[in-house]
Amino acid sequence: MLYRYCHKLNRKLKAPNLAKKCIVHYTTEDQHKRANAAMLIGSYAVIYLNKSPEEAFRLLTSGNSPTFLPFRDASYGWAEYSISILDCLHAIEKAIKFNFFDFSDFDVDEYEHYERVENGDFNWIIPGKFIAFCGPHSTKNEEEGALLLTRQHTPESYFNYFREYDVTTIVRLNKRIYDAARFTRGGFQHRDLFFTDGSTPSDLIMERFLNISEATSGAVAVHCKAGLGRTGTLIACYMMKHYRMTAHESIAWLRICRPGCVIGHQQTWVERLVGKYYMQNSNIIESVTVLSNEFFCPFFFCPANNCKCGCRRTSTTMRTTASLWGSSALSPSTV
Repeated sequence: MLYRYCHKLNRKLKAPNLAKKCIVHYTTEDQHKRANAAMLIGSYAVIYLNKSPEEAFRLLTSGNSPTFLPFRDASYGWAEYSISILDCLHAIEKAIKFNFFDFSDFDVDEYEHYERVENGDFNWIIPGKFIAFCGPHSTKNEEEGALLLTRQHTPESYFNYFREYDVTTIVRLNKRIYDAARFTRGGFQHRDLFFTDGSTPSDLIMERFLNISEATSGAVAVHCKAGLGRTGTLIACYMMKHYRMTAHESIAWLRICRPGCVIGHQQTWVERLVGKYYMQNSNIIESVTVLSNEFFCPFFFCPANNCKCGCRRTSTTMRTTASLWGSSALSPSTV
C-alpha cells in the first residue's frame, strides 16, 4: 500500500487540473487508522521530500495532536514489545540509504503476485541478498476445491524464479518436510539450521547463519514453516551486523516487506543483540537524536534518562487484523 499511496499522491501533485488545489490527507479518529495514515504520509515525506525521520515525525506531532498508537507483532495477548512510527521512518531512511528499494523501478504487480500464498508466498527483504518464503512441502496441494490459503508448493515450484534472480542458497529452519536433495539437484546449495517453532536460535545457529550468508555469492532464500518468525529473526541479525540498523529498525523493515515477521519473545531476543553488534566498531555508532526536551532512546521513546535498554510503552488495545500496507500487511498490531 505504501507504493500505491505514494504513486497516487505523486500523480495528483503533478496533475495540471489540480495545480491550484490543496490536497488534504485525512483519516478518522480511530487510533489504528490514525497510525496507519500517519505512517503513510510520514514515509512519503522521507522518501520524496527528503525530510529526516525526526522532521517528518515532528510535523505529525505538532500542536495538540494526540499521541499515536505504536505497532505490535502479529501474536495475540499482551504486547511485550512495540514499534513506533518514528522507528518505521528510520527504517525507511536506512532502506533508502542502502538501496533496499527504489520506487522508480519497483514492480508492484510482481510483488503482490508472489506474496500471495497460491503464487509462492515469498518476499524480498534485501534485494539481491535475502528472500523470505514459506516452507516448501514434498507434494503440491492443487486439487480442485483446495483453499488458496492452504496451497502447498514443492521445491521445484521456486526453481525458475530463484535461478532468474540468482538465488544460490536455501536455508531451512524448520523440520524436514521435503528432501533437501531436490534443491541440490536443481543446482542450489541447501543448509539446515533447525530450531523450534516460535523459539529463538542458539548462538551457534546464529553464527552459522551469518557465516553462510556472508560466504554466499548470490542471494539466500530463507524459510521456516511460514517464513515469518524464525526467518525474520535471523535476517534481522544480519541487518544489524552489516547495516548498523537497530532492532526496531530491522524488525520494522522486515514487516514492511513481509508482514508478520518476528513474533513474541523473538523481538526482545533481537533487541538484546543490539549491544553486541553496536559495540563492534563502536567508533561509527551514530549519535542519539534528541527531540525537543524529551529523552530519546535509540530503540524507542524512553521516559527514563540515559536509558540503554529501550524501556517501552505497550498497549493491550491493539488489534491483530488491521492492515498498514494492504489487506495482508502490517497494522498497528503487526508492524
